Amino acid sequence: MTDNRITRRQLALAATAAAAAMFPVRVRAQQNYPNRPVRFILPFAAAGVADITARLAAEKLGDKLGQRFVVENQPGPGGIAAARAVLSQAPDGYTIGLVTNGTSISAAIYKALPFDPVKEFATVSTIGAFDLVFATNVDSEFKTLDDFIKSARARPGTLNVGGTQNLAGELLKASAGLNFQIIPYRGTPDVIVALMRNDVQLMVDFYAPMKATLLDKKIRAVATTGKARSPFFTDVPTVAEAGVPGYEVVSWNGVFAPNGTPADIIELLNKAIREIVATPEVKQRYAELGIEAKASTPEELKARLAGDIGKWAAVIERAGIPKQ
Repeated sequence: MTDNRITRRQLALAATAAAAAMFPVRVRAQQNYPNRPVRFILPFAAAGVADITARLAAEKLGDKLGQRFVVENQPGPGGIAAARAVLSQAPDGYTIGLVTNGTSISAAIYKALPFDPVKEFATVSTIGAFDLVFATNVDSEFKTLDDFIKSARARPGTLNVGGTQNLAGELLKASAGLNFQIIPYRGTPDVIVALMRNDVQLMVDFYAPMKATLLDKKIRAVATTGKARSPFFTDVPTVAEAGVPGYEVVSWNGVFAPNGTPADIIELLNKAIREIVATPEVKQRYAELGIEAKASTPEELKARLAGDIGKWAAVIERAGIPKQ
């Protein structure tokens, strides 16, 4: 009669064999990532600078990794809808999102976001960084930022703002000890018209929407907001060089996934991003928009995100801007 009993030794061997059989499958599945299209969710509408740069990154990631990276635009206040759309998905690398300096501002200005970006975002890498530009009417009495600062100390002036631009203006007020009125406008074209009509004396905005007017020499760049001079404005001083020590505002875009995404997928995406932003084509196309193609480690992006939340929270509190 055959003995059908299974010994403990046989059970142990069976368990070991099962584990050995499963291990290569798990590794192989991650090594084959991605084996289907990846969703890339943006907190902005189509056709803007963030959308254009993200679509280029998505196209190049698809070419490099052999699967489509499909861009989805989910604009909304504070980037909340887009972030939630990413965080609601499985942490498997098949849904990623765009994280920006605007995310830091949202975390600083909202009383309570429905998520914690520092804790819940698995940061991957930055894809680009860009300064803002302070500019005056080309016929203005203010030929330099220092001219404006001296005048504002004697009599209040006006500055246009909105979003990151708004806080860049508030930081200038606080850092230089100035008193000027900040006037928000709906969009860059409205701001430029106001500047050229002398309704405002100084504007601050991103390079891309100002580019044509700057190149036509209808307005004058008087300072950029980065720590070092912009590679696109090497003859224009930084705000710090213009007389406001320690001033720095750098906007940035990066990629994140839901927390819990496997480390090897994060590493693979980071490596791919590093390679695509180093290509001459991406560098050139980003440069046309005033953006420096720039990768980072996941840890560097996480530190930048957390640091900017603290920075903007302090500016918001000092300026008395009400929480939303």
